[in-house]
Amino acid sequence: MYITKEIAYIGVNDHAIDLFEGQYAVPNGMAYNSYVILDDKIAVMDTVDARFVTEWLGKLSEVLDGRTPDYLIVQHMEPDHSSGIAAFANAYPDATIVATAKAFAMMGQFFGDDYAVRRMVVGEGDTLSLGTHALTFVTAPMVHWPEVMVTYDSTDKVLFSADGFGKFGALDVEEDWACEARRYYIGIVGKYGAPVQALLKKAAGLDIAVICPLHGPVLTENLGDYIGLYDTWSAYRPESEGVAIAYTSVYGNTKKAVEELAALLEQKGVKVALSDLARCDMAEAVEDAFRYDRLVLATTTYNADMFPFMRTFIDHLTERNYQNRRVAFIENGSWAPMATKVMQGMLEKSKNLTYCAHSVRILSALNEDSRAQLAALAEELSE
Repeated sequence: MYITKEIAYIGVNDHAIDLFEGQYAVPNGMAYNSYVILDDKIAVMDTVDARFVTEWLGKLSEVLDGRTPDYLIVQHMEPDHSSGIAAFANAYPDATIVATAKAFAMMGQFFGDDYAVRRMVVGEGDTLSLGTHALTFVTAPMVHWPEVMVTYDSTDKVLFSADGFGKFGALDVEEDWACEARRYYIGIVGKYGAPVQALLKKAAGLDIAVICPLHGPVLTENLGDYIGLYDTWSAYRPESEGVAIAYTSVYGNTKKAVEELAALLEQKGVKVALSDLARCDMAEAVEDAFRYDRLVLATTTYNADMFPFMRTFIDHLTERNYQNRRVAFIENGSWAPMATKVMQGMLEKSKNLTYCAHSVRILSALNEDSRAQLAALAEELSE
């Protein structure tokens, strides 16, 4: 597949994978993207996951059609993109490897070889001419590893964006971009909003017509929409109005409470996303918490603390710098309710959270008093 007249796609689709990075469910697989710029000199942009290196080298050979690559440009050292470096180096011993200094240090760690005799170390603003195509390297530290850079081809106005603008899902499956890109971004890059904001500021000065990420489809239309979403996510602003309700329930009473709250909110025209943390995809629940402007946390007191799935969920939020939201609490306990105190204590790590004036305390099961508390909370959340 050719993206432009002289830029070819040689990535692969992975439908054997069940959990990406050992934790994210990917029912539609993953794509590991790689590209080739065919000019007077030839540059290969990144490699692929170890299980697909042979397939990738075959695709590369087919595109080269008897020519030899001059450069391998390594933008990111995560193994799903760098595992083919050693095989490429062996197959094309005269090619120069181009990367940041930190990337070469990681090559030594991964492969026992930092390619000192055949490397080109590049940094912010360095350039490389391939003939017609002029490449500029832009450093992107902590998006989302410290060695990352992106590459801009001013000839075809292409940004090779490393993991930026990536998504879950193989390229031979049709699905909504934003849903899986949001889950990918928040789960994997979400902690690093400030570095993403810094990269977006650099990108704003470039005339970009095409974005080529290392996961997901090549983006060629409505680029402002994709960039706008990245700006929203990395600034920790809510994307949509609505209430995410995340809960745990042991015997069903807390579940009954959140279902009644959801019904009250929906009657008032409020969008609700409900997540049972013991059964749902945790990454989807985290995605909803970041997507919407309001969050309700509902759980039982458990061992003088709270139910473990809720603790895990809040850990996922705080380690990703959860902020700028309105939060409410529902707790259940039969003799010494503690959950709200513990949840609020965990959220002390988060910035700019506004807590609802109304909360709900259930003593074993819903009664007239706790239902009145639910109604008051629904009224406040719908304002």
